[in-house]
Amino acid sequence: MRVIMESIFDIIYLLGVVGMGIYLLKNSKNKVTKLYGWMAVILGAGDAFHLIPRVIALLSAGPNGDLTSAFIQYEVSMGFGKAVTSITMTVFYLILYIIWKEYYQVKNTKTISIVLLVLAAVRIIVGLFPQNMWLVHNQPLDWAIYRNIPFAIMGIIMIYLFYNESRKRANDPFKWMWLAITLSFGFYIPVVLWSDVNQAIGLLMIPKTLAYVWVVVMGLQYQKSLN
Repeated sequence: MRVIMESIFDIIYLLGVVGMGIYLLKNSKNKVTKLYGWMAVILGAGDAFHLIPRVIALLSAGPNGDLTSAFIQYEVSMGFGKAVTSITMTVFYLILYIIWKEYYQVKNTKTISIVLLVLAAVRIIVGLFPQNMWLVHNQPLDWAIYRNIPFAIMGIIMIYLFYNESRKRANDPFKWMWLAITLSFGFYIPVVLWSDVNQAIGLLMIPKTLAYVWVVVMGLQYQKSLN
């Protein structure tokens, strides 16, 4: 059951997010919706590098197969996909920051911009070190923590920025953005720390993914409100 349900979920997610992104790009009303479209497409395209090999591995194992063996069989493609996703997710948050700045028309953001760019660069550079061992099934936990520290700090900053601005406005279309980001990290961190110990913890990636879908849907609702 897990094989079928997870595979269907992953496929629907990828098609849905990329589809929403393309829709936003084709029907963009302003800079915010166009940025949102690019952000959604990058999110889906980046995740596809990891999720498509994962779906293939799941289906190759079959309903009663050994998932660990199947994942090891596709460890190179899945590991490469994880590396790509770590970069595209970093870009995702940089675009989300630009959306925040553009939508709320915040001035004097030079310091925050520099901090986020530095954190993004550190995450990407750390992720490129061979010690990450992306192409093996059991990757070292310490390097997973190293590369996710700057990412988590980026997340905390984005949570604060959206919460601080959205509470100043009534009927803000992004008033729950801070919560969606919080949930995404809340589900993601246990996976980083303990998924190798208990494979079931990896299922937290599903609600984490739904949190990102929520982020994209907020942009879609904002675009429709402009009609």
